[in-house]
Amino acid sequence: MSYVDKVLQPGESVRYRSTIHWVIYLPSILLGLIGCVGIGLLLTEHNDRVPPLALMGIGFGLGFLTFMSAWFRRWTTEIAVTDLRIIYKVGFISRHTIEMNMHKVESVDVEQSMFGRLLDYGDIVVRGTGAGLEPLRKIDSPLQFRNMIIAR
Repeated sequence: MSYVDKVLQPGESVRYRSTIHWVIYLPSILLGLIGCVGIGLLLTEHNDRVPPLALMGIGFGLGFLTFMSAWFRRWTTEIAVTDLRIIYKVGFISRHTIEMNMHKVESVDVEQSMFGRLLDYGDIVVRGTGAGLEPLRKIDSPLQFRNMIIAR
């Protein structure tokens, strides 16, 4: 059972769930491509096999580590908008959660780069009375997330 489902109050319902966008896997993909370049160099006839093997090792080794880190971060992050509050949870063993009541929300800021607009991801900052929610980085479909908060 997810964290959001565990903390729902009686009569509270989830209006929207989001997660971190798949773009966090791009460093892993790029490192994997470096490993593929190493394979390509290895398959060509070279007398010195050390540079292609090094490229393969670095590319696939670091690519795997960054992929696992990104996957774990995405897997352990929950973001939800309910009819009463906004819930943000990060972590597995050590957990960091932030919740803000909907009636405390003053504004929702969405920041998207050019690639963010093309791939539909961005950063969101929810500002509330007295304090704001920390920036939610690389969130999938940030405009839809904002609309769910604003359309009470």
